[in-house]
Amino acid sequence: MLDLKISGGEIIDGTGSPGFFGTVLIDGDTVVIHRGDHDHIPAQREIDATGHVVSPGFIDVHSHAGLTMLGDPEHLPKIRQGVTTELVGIDGNSFAPFKTQQELHRFIELDCGLNGWPPMPADWLSVSEFLDKFNSTVSINVAMILGNSPARIWGVGWNDRPATPEELENMKSVVREAMEDGAVGLSTGLDYPPGSFADTQELIELSKVTMKNGGFYHTHTRASLLSQGLLAPWEESLEIGRDSGVPLHLTHYRQSAQGVGSHWDYIGLVEDARDSGMDVTFDCYPYPYSGTRITIALPQWTMDGGPERLKEALRSPEDRKAMASDMGGDGGWRKLDEQWLTNFNLPHNKGYEGHSITEIADMRGQDPFDTLFDLLDEEGLGLSTVSLGTNAQTLPAFVSHPYGMIGSDAILFGDYPNPRTYGCYPVVLAEFVRAEKHLRLPEAIRKMTSFPAQRIGIPNRGILRDGFKADIVIFDKHNVKTRATKQNPKVYPEGIPYVIVNGKVVIDEGKHTGVLPGRGIGRGRWN
Repeated sequence: MLDLKISGGEIIDGTGSPGFFGTVLIDGDTVVIHRGDHDHIPAQREIDATGHVVSPGFIDVHSHAGLTMLGDPEHLPKIRQGVTTELVGIDGNSFAPFKTQQELHRFIELDCGLNGWPPMPADWLSVSEFLDKFNSTVSINVAMILGNSPARIWGVGWNDRPATPEELENMKSVVREAMEDGAVGLSTGLDYPPGSFADTQELIELSKVTMKNGGFYHTHTRASLLSQGLLAPWEESLEIGRDSGVPLHLTHYRQSAQGVGSHWDYIGLVEDARDSGMDVTFDCYPYPYSGTRITIALPQWTMDGGPERLKEALRSPEDRKAMASDMGGDGGWRKLDEQWLTNFNLPHNKGYEGHSITEIADMRGQDPFDTLFDLLDEEGLGLSTVSLGTNAQTLPAFVSHPYGMIGSDAILFGDYPNPRTYGCYPVVLAEFVRAEKHLRLPEAIRKMTSFPAQRIGIPNRGILRDGFKADIVIFDKHNVKTRATKQNPKVYPEGIPYVIVNGKVVIDEGKHTGVLPGRGIGRGRWN
């Protein structure tokens, strides 16, 4: 007898093809599509999906949940949206491999404003050990991409200097071994030390190893290059892709909130690269708000040496003066009155949640830079920021473009997280498809299922097809919506009653069943 039968729904299979009516049968963790009468097919349970869409589970190609999920395994902000697989290790910040637990813990501390903390102590070192942490312990499947920061820590250390030839060979070995251990490629976050200390040629050499092992290059580009031209950060990425031959993926790709240049310049860069024979894709999130760790605002020299150097700088009057000078003026960072902070843990700071740095400074009767430096020191580097980072007027062109897919870039902690943490996928379905008709529903689902599976290299998920894994979301296309806003971000979506992972019903009539069927998946371990 089959485990589950889903009948009456419109099957949109993830390929971009129009929907059709049929029955989805689940045998263990595997799908069979049945057309015609199904009354004679017995199953332990039947879900009547009449009036609903049955589609593959959504695959998030930009996730920051790899650590927080270990302490919050139900992972409700994402599973309630229909997300069944996530790619972690983004922005150059993966949490394997490391030589020692001490080095791993140092990196977690430096990055905690972006990826948070796992239950401590972290008890893995290798990629395979990290992926094993997700087997039958969390709601969803987790794939990992190797960040270049761990590779650089392994080969060079924490300092801002070029790699020697011997160190570069060590890093290339790290990339090769990590991919043999299950990583799907190489990621960079070229605004985040120590990975940002890598020069272009170093990244080309690491990408050659990535390409030879069947992976792809997933990049948060180098913002410091903007002084050389509007598209210079992405042109560096194209150079890396051309010279190494690696497939290239540009993450959170969009026009900035400042609206400099034309959004067609960005889109044309990708289209021209593909026309020249390159394999280039991108992802974007469907909100105007950006979000990251607020330490990204600090000069990179403060992290030349690791978290200890940063904490020293935050406490040094001379360094604080130098930081404020570097962050101000024409070449400085974004306005502090447009950076809304979250993830305060100390009771006396909780009242600052969701307020901008300048608002908090007014509350404290302090200079805004001193406020930021004091709070980072008090809160252990863990503050996160939400800001206006994207031009909302041109965002539909990126969301609807055929070479783009959806990635949430969601940060899973704080009282005022980015609203995309709870609403990324429903807002695509409700606003970009149903209300504004920027793209058809089958195409939107392709961008959230088979296209990211194709990019990551997942061979058996992302499509509803015989023999594929039973990761499924059932939603009401007429009523699915999100009410998450910047002012009230922690609101679950409506119109997504069922989510199934590896054949197990995880969300049942809108509630978590307590089942944790997730798996650590990757190269050599797709099953």
